[in-house]
Amino acid sequence: MTNPTRPARPKTPPGPRALRAAADHDPWDDDRPTRAARTPRAARGAAAVPAPAPLTPAQQAAQKRERRAAVHAAHEIRIIGGQWRRRLLPVPDLPGLRPTPDRVRETLFNWLGQELDGWSVLDAFAGTGALGFEAASRGAAPVQMLERETKLVAGLAASKARLDATAVTITQADALAWMKRAPARFDLVLLDPPFDANLFEPALAAALHCVVPQGWIYLEASTALDAGSLAERGLELYRHVKAGAVHAHLLRRMAPAAQAGE
Repeated sequence: MTNPTRPARPKTPPGPRALRAAADHDPWDDDRPTRAARTPRAARGAAAVPAPAPLTPAQQAAQKRERRAAVHAAHEIRIIGGQWRRRLLPVPDLPGLRPTPDRVRETLFNWLGQELDGWSVLDAFAGTGALGFEAASRGAAPVQMLERETKLVAGLAASKARLDATAVTITQADALAWMKRAPARFDLVLLDPPFDANLFEPALAAALHCVVPQGWIYLEASTALDAGSLAERGLELYRHVKAGAVHAHLLRRMAPAAQAGE
């Protein structure tokens, strides 16, 4: 609160710097240079970075291919060996469709040998054709593919045309019924039935009708098969590996003499 009886405090007179500034300042002088405003730091940084050069047509095409590959990476699998090595197979977005992973296929064909020249192969639940086209890529001929779903059959036909896989035959059929009627003429039968259908035992029984003596059966199942029960059916457990939820088995049909000896 101000005391009315106390005299007001005199103002401090301006210093020499203030007096000089006042003398030099003429508000009507348009020719007097004004001080430039300071450029913001973000603007200074942006001005220092040169604009990127426009992409060439070849670079634009490569960029589109990379984006397309990134989008479809989860919907394609690659052939890992043979004449079509690194070629891609589409994977339709269908419930229960589970192509054999690269690592499992590589293990299987290490067991069998890298070249299958002259082998007759049946891919009974073909799906994307990952197993059957892998076998054909390594020289197997003929390769018979079976698939029941119309959309998958169309996809297999498109992949066959794109690869020019003349050794491959695609048939739309129920795999179990087809194998039970087929003669024993295949050196290798590939079985990757849908996991949710519980077809492992029926598929194995049907495959025994069409595999030659001492021929091979490959089976993917949700559990490991017992060697003793396999021997009772005339099958030898040659190899087994577990990869994630998949148990991969390579079985060999015993020769009739060996089976009788058991």
